[in-house]
Amino acid sequence: MVGIMKLNNRQYPSDFDVYLFHEGTLFESYKMLGAHILYENNIQGVRFAVWAPHARQVSVVGIFNKWNGTRHPMERLDSGIWVLFIPELSHGDIYKYEVIGPDGRKELKADPYAFYSELRPATASIIYNLNTFEWQDQKWMAQRIKKDIYHKPMMIYEVHLASWKQKEDGEFYSYQELADELVDYAIDNGFTHIELMPVMEHPYDGSWGYQITGYYSASSRYGTPEQLMYLIDQCHQKGLGVILDWVPAHFCKDAHGLGRFDGTPLFESVDPLRAERPIWGTYSFDYSKPEVVSFLISNAMFWMDFYHVDGIRVDAVSSMIYLNHDNPLPVKLKNQFGGEENLEAIEFLKKLNETIFRKYPGALMMAEEATEWPLVTSPTSTGGLGFNYKWNMGWSNDVLKYMRLDVGERPKHHHLLTFSFLYAFSENFVLPFSHDEMVHGKRSLLNKMPGDYWQKFANLRLLFGYLFAHPGKKLLFMGSEIGQFDEWKYQQEMDWMLLDFEAHSNFYRYYKELNKFYQETSALWRLDHEQTGFHWIDADNTEQSVITFMRRGKRKGDYCIVVCNFSADVYHNYQIGVPSNGNYFEAFNSDATSFGGSGQLNSAPIHTSKIPHNNQPYCLEITVPPLGIAIFMKETKTRKRGVSTNGI
Repeated sequence: MVGIMKLNNRQYPSDFDVYLFHEGTLFESYKMLGAHILYENNIQGVRFAVWAPHARQVSVVGIFNKWNGTRHPMERLDSGIWVLFIPELSHGDIYKYEVIGPDGRKELKADPYAFYSELRPATASIIYNLNTFEWQDQKWMAQRIKKDIYHKPMMIYEVHLASWKQKEDGEFYSYQELADELVDYAIDNGFTHIELMPVMEHPYDGSWGYQITGYYSASSRYGTPEQLMYLIDQCHQKGLGVILDWVPAHFCKDAHGLGRFDGTPLFESVDPLRAERPIWGTYSFDYSKPEVVSFLISNAMFWMDFYHVDGIRVDAVSSMIYLNHDNPLPVKLKNQFGGEENLEAIEFLKKLNETIFRKYPGALMMAEEATEWPLVTSPTSTGGLGFNYKWNMGWSNDVLKYMRLDVGERPKHHHLLTFSFLYAFSENFVLPFSHDEMVHGKRSLLNKMPGDYWQKFANLRLLFGYLFAHPGKKLLFMGSEIGQFDEWKYQQEMDWMLLDFEAHSNFYRYYKELNKFYQETSALWRLDHEQTGFHWIDADNTEQSVITFMRRGKRKGDYCIVVCNFSADVYHNYQIGVPSNGNYFEAFNSDATSFGGSGQLNSAPIHTSKIPHNNQPYCLEITVPPLGIAIFMKETKTRKRGVSTNGI
């Protein structure tokens, strides 16, 4: 806990907390810095504290003093932290810091630790008490600690709040209004988690929240902090987890933000080559400064502490751990040993994950990491970065490259389907079809698919089936579940009217049934991160563009056979090897007419032949649907067609 030390009846940050802050280990620094409502000499007011070591002077300004910096100058402590108590200010008052840099230049800065901010385009910070909301998610929070996330199904719905749904006049729904619609929608569609693209305060809608000015401030675009808490509380009460996108790699240069905060490079490096992030027009955080480490790790802790979020997806990890990743500078940056690794960023990520898991052992810490960096999801004690999940961006890139191909070209690129299984168990992977794949001319998932209208939908059904059958947890960007044809447009809501069209309503039905089947079929998720959960039956049928594999659960006999046909041909009397004798039934087929398919099904149970095939002792003869996926299970006394396959 952050303490308060009294000197001459004044309340200051304690020497111990200041020491930890400058050491990079004050992980609740939001309790020391920022604007806090408290009593001094029995008078209620607000204590302000801000880190600005190179400033010549810092003052608190606002409507209360007509934005006059001479009225409330702050006191500089030896630590470079400025403090001031102002009586009678309270919850809801707006303020900024007037910072005079060492060169005499004056800037009005938002509080880096502000808990709330004015609605854009205004940029002032707002004094805010975050302790009034009454949480009702105690059962969820208690169970979260015990939940075995690795051996459970996980289907994440990535959402941009501003464009999921809008009001008739184009205004955004509030957090509270979204709680009444988004939560039930996500649950009805079988999602286990929602992932919110950044809700931290940011000045420009078109950044989608990835260029932040208020790291501790829930964006006022969608309402108040309590309304965001209500949204998360409703998710938890109804059994839905919440993951936040988080951006510790870089921050925007807007004058009121973190850039050159005290008139000098403070949160960014003093070396302009290391500070600049040209591809995004932003500054990179300088992880060599302990105070920046305290700021960022405290921020991750803050969202879990005050907002009860279940996990954090860390954006742009590759650009953090490599000095030159996505950074077109005139010279190559090197670390002290001559390598391109950002050693300070690597240590920061390890410390971040150690700190989070120490206090929140049930948390999800997910890395958006696109390189071959090893051991991303291994413990730091064994040399890993300490995350527990990594986005498998290599898989999504390969499979989408493959799916774009005309069916006649696919045999020559069969390796794009199978390569991922060489490394599928090297990390704990999430398979993402995220917003990044559906903007900037990349087209929607449906519109990436080749062929005529029918083939596009058949290909997309197949792609989704392959997603759910492949080892790894799943993530889907909003709109993909209804077969959105246009790529994502952040200025307007999803194309909900598509559900009035039969092809899209059929696809939406398919998605829901597929997700339901996934949730009920333990073989598809029980051993997602273990080699024993997957076995090739036939990876080499390049000529017909068919792959066949087995997914296994933990119990003996808990397995299913997956057949994916990436050609437009129907294959009758197609032979596949199976591991045991008996009757098999088709548990799922993407080509059902109710999904918009052609109806090439295996309607009756199929008995094995005692003919070895595909290195298996028995063989089945099946019909393989065109551009389709068919999943088979062995009949048992309790498992037959139409009977739930759920089990652990």
